[in-house]
Amino acid sequence: MVRTVSYSPDGQTLASGGNDNMVRFWDVNTGGHLRTLTGHTLDVNSVSFSPDGQTLASVSWDETVRFWDVNTGRHLRTLTGHTGSVQSVSFSPDGQTLASGSGGEVRLWDVNTGGHLRTLTGHTNLVLSVSFSPDGETLASGSGGEVRLWDVNTGGHLRTLTGHKLWVSSVSFSPDGQTLASGGWDETVRLWDVNTGRHLRIFTGHTGWVLSVSFSPEGQTLVSGSSDGTILLWDIAPAR
Repeated sequence: MVRTVSYSPDGQTLASGGNDNMVRFWDVNTGGHLRTLTGHTLDVNSVSFSPDGQTLASVSWDETVRFWDVNTGRHLRTLTGHTGSVQSVSFSPDGQTLASGSGGEVRLWDVNTGGHLRTLTGHTNLVLSVSFSPDGETLASGSGGEVRLWDVNTGGHLRTLTGHKLWVSSVSFSPDGQTLASGGWDETVRLWDVNTGRHLRIFTGHTGWVLSVSFSPEGQTLVSGSSDGTILLWDIAPAR
């Protein structure tokens, strides 16, 4: 099973991770395999490129976060401290902070030193998705049937967004940072007002778990992927 894929910022390289405990790099233009990164001892759940494209972060059921040099494949460092499987990982827009989510908590790390900055607690289930706002000031995390918004600088809990009937598996900010999309195992996609937490709209149409959501660069279209085998595109402009 391939659990996670991510494009490099320049769009030339694809990273993938899965049940073989490895991370692989691929040439997007040719489809050729570039290199394999080994070190994790259990499934790789999520991978994320740094904004400058020089570093890849990967997280695993082995409870670790690992940094890799994209150009050479060299292992840079391992971050430890989680006490459960790490399900999600994301770099801040400035590349200075990394967020990782596991059982009931989100941890923030200093990318340059690998030091632990703070732990965000409050969730009671696995955190399946984490995402920074475009300005890097807010972090969204999805776990169980809820989404939580956090102040990145203080670690303070801002608000909890409720409405999904089953687990939230993916969260994504719009390019302007005003709207958050969430996808859940209840087969729905939901839009939220980031500043107020107000529920804006629910999109239905999938017949299986919604496992991934992402905004287009101009913010007018949302894409969702589901276990029903389909990818759906949504026009979100009317939600404003």
